[in-house]
Amino acid sequence: MRRVQRTLLRGLVLTLALGLVPGVVPAQPIEDELVLITPVSKFIHDAALKAFAQYAKETWNVTVKVNALVAGTPVAYGRIVEWKGRPEVDIFWGGESALFDKLTDQKLLSKLELSRAAWDAIPAAIGKPNPIPLKDPRGYWVGTALEPYGLVYHPRVLQRLGVPAIKSWDDLLDPRLKGNVAQCAPTRSSSSNATYEVILQSLGEEKGWDWLKKLAGNSGIFTARSRDVPSVVAKGEFAAGFAVPSYMAFEERLAGFDIMFVAPKNAYVTPEPMAILAGAKHPKAAAAFIEFLLTERGQRVFMERGLFPITPKYRVQGPPGSDAEKAVEFTGGVRSYFEGDVSNVYDDAIASKRSEGLKTKYRAEIEAKWDELKKAR
Repeated sequence: MRRVQRTLLRGLVLTLALGLVPGVVPAQPIEDELVLITPVSKFIHDAALKAFAQYAKETWNVTVKVNALVAGTPVAYGRIVEWKGRPEVDIFWGGESALFDKLTDQKLLSKLELSRAAWDAIPAAIGKPNPIPLKDPRGYWVGTALEPYGLVYHPRVLQRLGVPAIKSWDDLLDPRLKGNVAQCAPTRSSSSNATYEVILQSLGEEKGWDWLKKLAGNSGIFTARSRDVPSVVAKGEFAAGFAVPSYMAFEERLAGFDIMFVAPKNAYVTPEPMAILAGAKHPKAAAAFIEFLLTERGQRVFMERGLFPITPKYRVQGPPGSDAEKAVEFTGGVRSYFEGDVSNVYDDAIASKRSEGLKTKYRAEIEAKWDELKKAR
C-alpha cells in the first residue's frame, strides 16, 4: 500500500512539474510580446529587437513578437504622461536622462530588477567636470550604450571649398562654409537641443548665443528631422553637419557614402537610457530585453552600428574589414569612452530649467532672423 502511495505521489510531483494538471497553464519565463516607444532610429532598434528575439528563442524557446513605436523624444515623453500608468508599450528607450527622472517622479516607471552583475558592471557616471550619469541611483532607468552628438563632414566637398577636415566646433564658423552647414532646430531635435546647451554652457549665455547666431549665418538648411542632417551631408549637398548622433552618420557610411564623424571637446554623450513603464503588459520580456542588451552579445549589436559600450569591460573591436572596425575608423580610432578622458560641461539641471526658454529664444533670435544672420556673414 505504501509503495502504491509513493508511486502516486511521485507521479503527482512529476505532473505538477511538467504543468500537466488539467486546467493549469505552465508558467512561461517571459511573455511572447515586447513593444517599445523610442526616438532611436530603426537602424539601431530593429537590430536590437531582432537579436533579442533570436536570443529568447534559443534561451527559452519562446517566439517573441517585437515592435517599436518611433517617436521623437518630446513626443514619446508626452505620450507616456498621457497614458497615466496604462501604457500602450512596455519600454521607453532613448533621449535625455532628465526626462526619465521626471517620469520616475510621476511614478510612471517601474523599478528595474536586473542582475547584480549587470547593474554593477555599469559605472555610476563618466566625464569631468560634470559627470554624465549612466544609471539611475534610484534604479528606475539604465544606460544601454554611449553615443556622442558631434559633427559630420564630407571630405571631398570640404576639399573643393578649400577647408581642412573639421575637428572643432569653431571650424564650422569658417567663412568658406557659408551656406554649406546643415543643422536641425532644437525645437525638433533632442540632439540639437543638447548640443545647443553644450555651446551655451561652454561659452556662457551671451557668447554662446552669439556663436549660435554665427552658426545659423553659415547654415544653408534647417532640416525637418535630426536624421536628415547626416543624410544631406553624405550626399554632398552640404559640407558639414551640426549635432549629429554618431550612429546616424555611421549608417550613411555603411551605405557607401563619403562621410566622417568627429566629437569635439565637450560633445554631449548620452547613455541612451532605457526604462520599463509602470503598468507594462509584458514586464518579464521587458526586463529580459534590458538584461540581454547589457551582455557582450547585446553590446556587440551597438558596436557594429557606431555606438560605444556602456561598460569598461567591452571595447569596439572585430575582424579586419568588419563593421566594428569600420566604426573605429569612422570615429577617428575610438574604441571605448572609458579609455580616455571625457570632457563634459552639460548640466541636466541647467538644461531642464532653460529648456523652454532656449526654444523660445531660438524662434525669436535665429529662426525669425535667419535671413538677416546669413547676410551678416
